[in-house]
Amino acid sequence: MNPFELSPMKLEDCFRCWSGIYPMSYNKCDVNPYTKTRIILMNGTEFEANWFSHQFSRNCNNNDLRREIALTRRIEKQQQMTIQNLKPINENILETTISYEQLAVDLTANLAKTEPCENVRNALNFALLEDFDHLYRYSNLLEMEYGVCPETLVGGYTEIMPARPTISHHRHPYDSINWYIPQEADLITKLHANIITAAEQQTMNYYMNVGGFYTSDIGRKLYMEIGLVEEQHVSEYGSLINPNQTWLENLLLHEYTECFLYYSCMQDETDRNIKCIWEKFFEMEVAQLHCAAGLLKKYEGKEWQQIIPGGEFPELVHLGPNIEYVRNILCNTVNNTKVREDYANVNSLPLDFDFFTYQKMTNCDINCVPSHNVIQKYISRNCMDYRYEVEPNPIIELQNRRCDNFCVGRQPLCK
Repeated sequence: MNPFELSPMKLEDCFRCWSGIYPMSYNKCDVNPYTKTRIILMNGTEFEANWFSHQFSRNCNNNDLRREIALTRRIEKQQQMTIQNLKPINENILETTISYEQLAVDLTANLAKTEPCENVRNALNFALLEDFDHLYRYSNLLEMEYGVCPETLVGGYTEIMPARPTISHHRHPYDSINWYIPQEADLITKLHANIITAAEQQTMNYYMNVGGFYTSDIGRKLYMEIGLVEEQHVSEYGSLINPNQTWLENLLLHEYTECFLYYSCMQDETDRNIKCIWEKFFEMEVAQLHCAAGLLKKYEGKEWQQIIPGGEFPELVHLGPNIEYVRNILCNTVNNTKVREDYANVNSLPLDFDFFTYQKMTNCDINCVPSHNVIQKYISRNCMDYRYEVEPNPIIELQNRRCDNFCVGRQPLCK
């Protein structure tokens, strides 16, 4: 599929009335888990496109160009508002959160498995274990406070068990920066950097916005803690994007990324109503892509082929189970932490390294760490934690269901 070869609809035909913007929500009792994750992914993708357009406008001194991107920005916002309202009214904050973390796990694993750049692949695999542990923490809170079975929400497609403990995710900001990908990188690498940044940014924003509306202190604190980890992830992933691209080159890549993702969603969607939305929005994005290509040529004298050679979509994104892949990453990297642009086992680091200094400031009292308290509270009520495992955790230290481990990934602090 090459979206540049398609005949675009008129941009003005993308605008819709209020009844056209507000959709029919899915039924939370029978929706496919990956339909929900696709909705979250595209909600975040549209938000990123809209927010990028705002930043572009604020850094542009040409009002004619600002008007052009204001036109497509309004269309993007209408699309985003449709997608966010696919979530039904009767789905609570925490139920939605489980889908956010399932997306984080299975999207990250999917991208890592097809990523040719070692730098980007390492970044994906590193944060994968952290989102996997977040799913476990939120699942225990959901079952404890609402009596809802998280295994049902993830459809049995994604395991729920501890990984690198959330307490170990808190690192010095200096270690949240990666090497950016070069201009000559494969197209799929550029797409992956854009996709994962948008997805993690959506998660960060969701936790930031809903945390204060949660109905218990322990839940509010958990959103606070994990929300800060998601800020780290956005910094890590966002630093992968090449900062040497012009605003218009970046606009073209944003629109191409949206086309790529809507086309990917179209291939796998099982809900007829939502598939129609993906198809319609793909048409709209093709129009916006052609507009971006025109602006690039008009204002910078560049052809779209200079930025996206060929234009053919690389391997599409397919959301699905990644149980064995996640277990393999868990076995090999659970004790890793970031060391500037690289990674290392915490046991190999000097005790005066920034990671340990920051950990002592942030987690000076283990009993005040929200992610630890959620599991301890669940265990005190139920004698063991909540898990969904196809077999025991591959990390021996994480197999004990009667005590939350806070040493894995930060072990020198436990000696």
